[in-house]
Amino acid sequence: MATQAAPVLLTVAETASVMGVSKQTVYRLVHDGHLPAVRTASGKSFRIPEAAVHAYVRESFKQAPADPR
Repeated sequence: MATQAAPVLLTVAETASVMGVSKQTVYRLVHDGHLPAVRTASGKSFRIPEAAVHAYVRESFKQAPADPR
């Protein structure tokens, strides 16, 4: 039976750095359901799947309006 590699999980700070936004923006995206996240065992912090971050950024660029000029 083939095993799957565990997903790479990013901290909020790492996610903010990858996306080029503030940590508060990442928290907002998580709380609003735009980014999936799991809480750590302590329940005090989040981990966000790296693949979900890249998918969100990719979709954001697809939905961006064309240059209005």
